[in-house]
Amino acid sequence: MANSTKKNNTRASIHYPRFVLVGQPNCGKSTIFNKVAGYHSIATNFPGATVEFTKSTVQVQNQTCELVDLPGIYSLTAWDGASEETKKYLLEQKVDVIINVVDASLLSRSLELTIQLLELETPVVLCLNMMDEARRKGVSIDSVKLCQKLGIPVIETIGVKGQGVDELFAASYALSRNPVIAKCPKMSRHVEETVQNLAADLQKSTDGRAELPLRLLSIKLLEGDPFFAKLVPDIVNNISGSIEKAQKDLSEAHGEPSDAVISAERHSQAMALFEQTCLVQHAEKSWKDLIDRWIMHPIAGYLIMLLVLYLFFKTVFSLGSSVEQWLFAGFDVWIEQLSALIGSNSFIFHLASGIVQGIAGGIAIVLPYLLPFLFGLALIEDIGYLPRVAFLMDNVMHRIGLHGTAVIPGILGYGCSVPAVMATRILTSPRDRFISSVVAVLTPCSARMTVIFGLVGYYLGASAALGIYILNMFVIAVTGSILARLLPEDTPGMILEIPSYQLPSLRTVLAKTWLRMREFIVIAWPLLILGSLVLSLAEWFSLDQTINMIFRPITYILGLPAAVGSTLIFGVLRKELSMLMLFQALGTTDVASVMTSGQLLVFTLFVVFYMPCAATIGVLGKEIGWKNTLLASLLTVFIALVIGLLGRILSIFIF
Repeated sequence: MANSTKKNNTRASIHYPRFVLVGQPNCGKSTIFNKVAGYHSIATNFPGATVEFTKSTVQVQNQTCELVDLPGIYSLTAWDGASEETKKYLLEQKVDVIINVVDASLLSRSLELTIQLLELETPVVLCLNMMDEARRKGVSIDSVKLCQKLGIPVIETIGVKGQGVDELFAASYALSRNPVIAKCPKMSRHVEETVQNLAADLQKSTDGRAELPLRLLSIKLLEGDPFFAKLVPDIVNNISGSIEKAQKDLSEAHGEPSDAVISAERHSQAMALFEQTCLVQHAEKSWKDLIDRWIMHPIAGYLIMLLVLYLFFKTVFSLGSSVEQWLFAGFDVWIEQLSALIGSNSFIFHLASGIVQGIAGGIAIVLPYLLPFLFGLALIEDIGYLPRVAFLMDNVMHRIGLHGTAVIPGILGYGCSVPAVMATRILTSPRDRFISSVVAVLTPCSARMTVIFGLVGYYLGASAALGIYILNMFVIAVTGSILARLLPEDTPGMILEIPSYQLPSLRTVLAKTWLRMREFIVIAWPLLILGSLVLSLAEWFSLDQTINMIFRPITYILGLPAAVGSTLIFGVLRKELSMLMLFQALGTTDVASVMTSGQLLVFTLFVVFYMPCAATIGVLGKEIGWKNTLLASLLTVFIALVIGLLGRILSIFIF
């Protein structure tokens, strides 16, 4: 199998065999996807991070095939947004083979989803991923016997090392050429009879023309699954009496609601398969267990988290500041040479200097901080530390009245607000999605990180930059607590998959860093150059003074120079632009010679908290509605003004 791929831009009339990766969160689907498709998606050692599917074309057995990576899903019965994305795709799209990726070290639980996938009556290949972790935990799996029990190909893999991946896709391709539909494992006698009787009623009601597999539909109707009921409303209405009777029979016979009965049956089936095909021995004691004892300790865990964050930010600051001044000095020489060559008062000079300053901002300020930040974020993410931070923060979230799972969008927000807002789909409550979206947009993304380090970090020190992050956590906690009390609702606990520690692959970390860096290079940097050019032309035509007067009420309240007003507009496009335009608006890269330390702090605080960027606003509108988006945006402006004003008062006593 060749590992070279390209994006799927073929004509719709050509049908390639389509393989779909399906599995529970953090089972290694995206890692396997990237092994064969190149690094088109961000494979993360963090559960719940993927909410949209990714696809690419790959070469298998010298044949072009389409590979799709769907969001992680625990069950076909789950009702969150990511699960619905997966269910819709499996039910509505043409799928040749489902590659069910499971964490082999958690096989008994993972097989419950496998059983449900078999009910789709689509060819399935079972991928036992993370076999090395299963062996470490003392789990020995007889994959040949498991293959015989399920009637489907079973392939062992270690995705991060690429072991078994070629065999996995070879088996998938062979199955696509000669499709075999495996028989679903039977449930206990009474439950199985109830399922088959309801399926017979469905058969009569539809005259054998049902678009969904009858067994699958029968089970879902017995569970009372609203997702499937909405797919076939006419059928449900026609046999509503049969459905209610079957649900009642199950409930009375087993003493539990019918959906609980079905769930218990799947659990029993999965456990039986596990016991018949696996041998569990004593797990190996390892350094990982000792580390977790300290990292997830209720007291030491928080101290370690603060230490890790401090060292992380200190490293990013040290690397960025060591090259920023040197790079800017070179661009200053260029601008001086341009001024001497064509005159600083000429229109051509304003055009040229605007472009040069835009290029300089990206090379001298953004990249020195953004590159090590994204590399470090990918590193601690792939090691497996971020889920442990989420576990620690879950307790904090509940104390302020938020759903524990809200911590996941918040953690993702440190990379980018756009996927963080999209990750709120994992929450079922509109109230929780709204509050989590506010938390996500208040979290300082990598763009705002550049502002924090480029101004506060550079001029006031790394400790001051870390202080802004700690302040940000406090503001999020207070804001979330207030919103939770204004919008009261029960907040269920969070079930979070804590992945095993992994030795990061340098290639994967670099690829992930590039994928996140590419957004700045392709989208933000051109905007930066364009914004710099627009501001330069505004200065030439004296329009900058008019803009500054419009924003003067804000800058006056915050005690900032009037000249910074025009820079706030650019922050709505991209947060880095506010800082980069600041240098141009003030006419110097040494802003400390024009602004006091207190003003630098206040400006940074306001930019960090006010208004999400344009891309985030667009995603917010899609996820929580435009009315709530407007409310969230106005709330961030209010918070930014309050924090900025408090920062101004505090700076009087500090500086």
